[in-house]
Amino acid sequence: MNKVLILGAGQLARMMELAGTPLNLDVKALDVLSNKVVQPLAPEYICGDLETGIKNADVITAEFEHVAHNILAKCERSGKLYPTSNAIKIGGDRRLEKALLESCNAANAKHYFVNDKVDFDKAIEHLSLPIIFKTALEGYDGKGQWRLKSAADAEAVWQDMADFLTASKTTVKQGIVAEQMVPFDREVSLVGVRRVNGDVAVYPLTENHHTDGILSVSLAAPVNAQLQKQAGTVFKALSDKLNYVGVMAIEFFQVGNQLLVNEIAPRVHNSGHWTQQGADTCQFENHLRAICDLPLGSTALIRPTAMVNIIGEDTVPDAVLAIPSATIHWYNKVKRAGRKMGHINVSGNNELQLAERLQRLADILCKQAFPDLSGFAKSYIEKQS
Repeated sequence: MNKVLILGAGQLARMMELAGTPLNLDVKALDVLSNKVVQPLAPEYICGDLETGIKNADVITAEFEHVAHNILAKCERSGKLYPTSNAIKIGGDRRLEKALLESCNAANAKHYFVNDKVDFDKAIEHLSLPIIFKTALEGYDGKGQWRLKSAADAEAVWQDMADFLTASKTTVKQGIVAEQMVPFDREVSLVGVRRVNGDVAVYPLTENHHTDGILSVSLAAPVNAQLQKQAGTVFKALSDKLNYVGVMAIEFFQVGNQLLVNEIAPRVHNSGHWTQQGADTCQFENHLRAICDLPLGSTALIRPTAMVNIIGEDTVPDAVLAIPSATIHWYNKVKRAGRKMGHINVSGNNELQLAERLQRLADILCKQAFPDLSGFAKSYIEKQS
C-alpha cells in the first residue's frame, strides 16, 4: 500500500482520498495551519505532525500552491515531493510564472513587474489602457486585482496598491504584475497529467464561466482539434521544462484561433471536477497514479459534462438528485459567503441533452445563489438549435 501525504487538507485533498481508496492508497493530509496530519475525510483524527507525516509517506504532493517555503524545503529534502517545490512555487508567484512562460515561448498577455511608483508609471507607459494589476502572491478567485481603465484614476489605483504592498505580511516579498487586458472570446482551461517516466495525457479543453470573479460553470464538450492540439503543446512544453509529475491545469484566454496563457495551477483544479463523471479516470485518480508511478488512466471525454460550483450555500433542493446524470459533491465546510461549498456535475448523452438538464437544474436552484446559471443554460440550448 502506497502512503501519500498531501500538503493542505481542503476539498481537493478530500477528493484525492476518495479517488485513492479504490487503488488501495493510504492518503493523509497536512493541515498547514495547525501542522497536524489528518485524515482528509475525517480531519478530527490526528495522525501526527509534519515530521511524522514525511517519515511515514512514500510520496508527498500538494493540493494548493500557497504552501510555506520552509514546509516545501523539508518535503523536498525527503526526495518524496511531486511535483517539485520549484513547480509549486511557480504556481504561487506570478513573477516566476511569467518567467516560465517566456522561457517556453508560451504566448501570454504583455506584462510588466511593479514594485514601486516608478515601476507603476513605467507600466502605464509600457502597456496601453486598460491594464489589470494582479498581486504576485496569494491572488485567487478574482481577489488581489485592480483594473485601470482611465489615466485619471491612476493615482487612486496606485495608492490602493501601495497601501496593500505596505500591509503585506508574506514571507516572500510581495509584488504586482501589470498585464495588458486581453479582449478575449472566452476562457478555457486544460487539465493535463505527467507521470514520473514522462508519459503525458491531457483532458479536453474546458470552457469556463465566472460570476463575481469566481468560477461558476465549467463545460466539457467536444472541442476544436486545432485548439486542443495548441493547448496540449503548451502543456507538454511547460511540464517537460519543470520535469513535472502530477496533474497541472493551464488557464487560457482564447482570442480568435490563438490561446494565451492566463495562469497555471500546479495541482488538481476546480475546472477539472467534471472529470469525476465525464471521464473514465478523474483528475484526482490520475494525479495519484502519476505521483505513485502507476500507468495513467484515460483522459478522453466519455460524455458532455458540466460542473456547477455551489458557492456560499450548504444546501440545495433534493429535487436536484432527480435530474438524470446529476451528482452532488459536498466538501463538508462551514457555510460562508463566497466560499466554495461543493459542486454539481451534470452529464448528457449529447450537448442538447446536457443543456436541457442544466436548464432544469437552473429552474430548481435558488436564483440568488446561482444568478448566471439560467442564462448560461439558455444560451447553450440556443447554440444546439
